[in-house]
Amino acid sequence: MAKVTLLEAVNMALHHEMAADENVVCLGEDIGTNGGVFRATVGLKDKFGFKRVMDTPLAEGLIGGLTVGMASQGLRPVAEFQFQGFIFPAMEQIICQAARMRSRTRGRITLPLVYRAPFGGFIHAPEHHSESVEALFAHIPGLRVVIPSSPARAYGLLLAAIRSNDPVMFFEPKRIYRTVKHEVQDNGQALPLDVAFILRQGADITLVSWGASVNETLVAAEQLAEQGISAEVIDLATIKPLDIDTILKSVRKTGRLCIVHEAAKSFGVGAEIAAQVAEKALWDLKAPIARVTGYDVTMPYYQNEKYYQIHPEDILLEVKNVMEHSA
Repeated sequence: MAKVTLLEAVNMALHHEMAADENVVCLGEDIGTNGGVFRATVGLKDKFGFKRVMDTPLAEGLIGGLTVGMASQGLRPVAEFQFQGFIFPAMEQIICQAARMRSRTRGRITLPLVYRAPFGGFIHAPEHHSESVEALFAHIPGLRVVIPSSPARAYGLLLAAIRSNDPVMFFEPKRIYRTVKHEVQDNGQALPLDVAFILRQGADITLVSWGASVNETLVAAEQLAEQGISAEVIDLATIKPLDIDTILKSVRKTGRLCIVHEAAKSFGVGAEIAAQVAEKALWDLKAPIARVTGYDVTMPYYQNEKYYQIHPEDILLEVKNVMEHSA
């Protein structure tokens, strides 16, 4: 079994589903002839033709609206936005049409579509290429929000997203597109949506993260183990719906919680997790809930990226504070 990058795993999943289901079509800016800005769609047009792999104009609103029409008529479109920061012109279609169609039609019309977009910073790009705004979409009823953190989960979750009968926002952490390799079997086996994954068992503190930050969280957990602190690491994977049960079960075991995410701190997914844990497991906590996050500022240009980025040392420091508080 070959080791592949997260980017290659996305490509594998797209190839598999297009071969398995002729209703799956791909569209987006430069995804056909050029294979996408990050080459996630390389080879699709050559294999499946221009009628199923469509280059679109530079018009995100068009992409958002066209996929709604396609999905309502039986197709399963997978649309790519070149960067998450370019998705905003399509918000009208995503929020007012895609997210509401099932409710508006009392279930008569469903929209099995996927909006893919690379997201996150630290690739030396301008701010609109470095967004982490998953919380915006998690707030919208009717949307699923999925973020893989490894090649294996990218493959399995993208298969599940394409097969879902609801619109899915599928955000790919581009910082680890090519830096992490896992063995992935191209067997068409999907991973469950709406489920968080426990990547490491622990007894002293629960660490919850998603996307690229999962990697720093795992490094921190390994270093904590060397200091005698047993950290349980949870990859949220599906941001919306939130698998709060897995988090609560872990927190009731460890008594402590630290949430790690790249996005800005205020009003984020981490805040929602903290609120739900406080509501449902307050008396199980031995210390206040901690968050290690990005800052409430626009993502800086690459000269200052290092000041914004979360490092394992940041997580270690916060965990130390939690452990001392509860000692």
